[in-house]
Amino acid sequence: MAKNKNIFTAAAAALGILILLFAVGSFYTVDEGERGVVIRYGSLINVAEPGLHFKLPIIDSVRKISVQEQVELYRNMEAYSNDQQPAVMNLSVRYQIDSSRVDEVYRNFGTRQALIDRQVTRIVLEEAKTVLGQFNAATSIRERGRLNLEMAQAVQQSVTGPVIILGVQVEDVSFSAAYEESVEQRMLAEVAVERERQNLERERVEADIVRTRAAAEADRVRAQAQAEADSIRLRGNAEAEAIRERAASLANNPLLVELVKAERWDGKLPSTMLPNSTVPFIEANK
Repeated sequence: MAKNKNIFTAAAAALGILILLFAVGSFYTVDEGERGVVIRYGSLINVAEPGLHFKLPIIDSVRKISVQEQVELYRNMEAYSNDQQPAVMNLSVRYQIDSSRVDEVYRNFGTRQALIDRQVTRIVLEEAKTVLGQFNAATSIRERGRLNLEMAQAVQQSVTGPVIILGVQVEDVSFSAAYEESVEQRMLAEVAVERERQNLERERVEADIVRTRAAAEADRVRAQAQAEADSIRLRGNAEAEAIRERAASLANNPLLVELVKAERWDGKLPSTMLPNSTVPFIEANK
């Protein structure tokens, strides 16, 4: 009797554990930024959105695939510039799996990493070499913004499938130490030439200012001299006109001379007179 009781108790406990496992295994959650791929007997039957879901225990399994933004790094990629300079590049690629095409990711690639390896990495390696090959070594260093832009455009246009390329960043492009030193020296020389050109331009502007000021001063002096000459000429003309008018008056009025003499005489006779001379300012009547 006791033995049967123990068997019943063990069976009840096992059944309880089985029911508990069945209940626990029947529910699962999918976080935001993920999608759940539900697999039954090896076949995809559903893609679960974020939230709490039910599945058949033991029979169904769930594989979660992230649809959040991810970054794939590519280090020490070798390539050649347009002028045949060997280069080593470091790139980072921001991407995101299309949440509406998660079923394609599982069916065609199985995992996110397999998708990246087959659809992204190969293209990034090819396009990086192609784009850098369109730049001279010096240009790739000097125009890093344009290199980034063209690299991103090339990768985004070439990558297909359920993955979205959000951006490509050329983090570093390095050449041999000897070449980079020569580039640095050339850039320093260009800076020196540009500085000298700016100095010459500044001196030219300053010389133009001096010439302009000198011309303005010369114009001022010339205008002042012209004004003075005009004033002198006007005074001379006025005096000459006055003399002419006075001469005309004297010619028309002979007695005017005597009148002027009388007006200017101070009333004193000369103390010394020559024999047979007339008294000054007194004209004898004829």
